[in-house]
Amino acid sequence: MFTGIITAIGTIRETTARGDLRAVIACPYDPATIAIGASIACSGVCLTVVERGGTAGNAWFMVDISGETLARTVPDRWVAGAAVNLEPALRLGEELGGHIVTGHVDAVGIVAASTPDGDSTRLTLTAPQTMAPYIAPKGSITVDGVSLTVNAVEDQPDGSVQFGLNIIPHTAAVTTLGQLQPGNAVNLEIDVLARYLQRMQSLRA
Repeated sequence: MFTGIITAIGTIRETTARGDLRAVIACPYDPATIAIGASIACSGVCLTVVERGGTAGNAWFMVDISGETLARTVPDRWVAGAAVNLEPALRLGEELGGHIVTGHVDAVGIVAASTPDGDSTRLTLTAPQTMAPYIAPKGSITVDGVSLTVNAVEDQPDGSVQFGLNIIPHTAAVTTLGQLQPGNAVNLEIDVLARYLQRMQSLRA
């Protein structure tokens, strides 16, 4: 379980295809704090640490990425040199600063627009029709692992949905969201509460 509060940006150092895709991710963590078998969300994807090493501030960890994960996340995300948002799993007693995030990607969204809004950036994302029932103004959504609040929602004629997000300077600086441009793809995870509410509503119909 995660909160969508990013603690570091990692870089995929190398990948190897051996059944599943194996990736080595460089990060500024202390390797002594990374346990084998621990879960780390990598741009919104819950992955399991299978090896780790390096030194404090210059660590690395290794994960296996299944074909299912590759099929459901941003195409070409898992390549050497790519930056990924990192968040270790929530520990009992820690602050729940964002919202409850599972690390299971529901869909891939596309950045439709990026415009300045004061010191912040206003992002407009397009999500597929399957996501439309779960996205609501002032609701929570996870974008590449980052917990964000939806500002506005507009359903599209083709069934897709566009929604607006405000990226403050701090979030832009400490995550990969500050580098997003129109046309870029992102991993999306809906609020788990919205998932259950939609299921309950469908059973009443």
